[in-house]
Amino acid sequence: MKLNAPTLEYVCDIEVALGPVHEMGNGRAGQRRIIPIVGGVVIGPRINGRVLDVGADWQTVIDGNLTELDTRYALETNDGATIEIINYGYRFGSPDVLKKLAEGEEVSPDQYYMRTQARLETGDPRYRWVNHMLFVGTGARHKSAVTTALYAIG
Repeated sequence: MKLNAPTLEYVCDIEVALGPVHEMGNGRAGQRRIIPIVGGVVIGPRINGRVLDVGADWQTVIDGNLTELDTRYALETNDGATIEIINYGYRFGSPDVLKKLAEGEEVSPDQYYMRTQARLETGDPRYRWVNHMLFVGTGARHKSAVTTALYAIG
């Protein structure tokens, strides 16, 4: 029996506004830092709204080229639902590209790898479908924001 290959359905773009980086120093697995999530917008065919001023990205720079991304934050839809998002992934690139990103320069997303897996949850019946779906994202880092295109895995 052959199983069906997964499909991807575009859900939305999430632009997350970031606060100042809080450097923690070296932890057990690498250089640690916390980046507050302070707002943003959500635009797409399935979810529209805003990113709430709650949450953060707890990052670990494992080596000079690989950063582990571990975020938790919340969205409020235009029709009043609250959706939690837990997003985990990696950003990987050459030292030159990552240095430019760290300095706030715009770098084309095709110059580095930034992918995530996301889990969304809500109690709102209009969006209950997110509770039983897995999501993947492709991202881009900007000077004070991150953009993620989010896809449901079907």
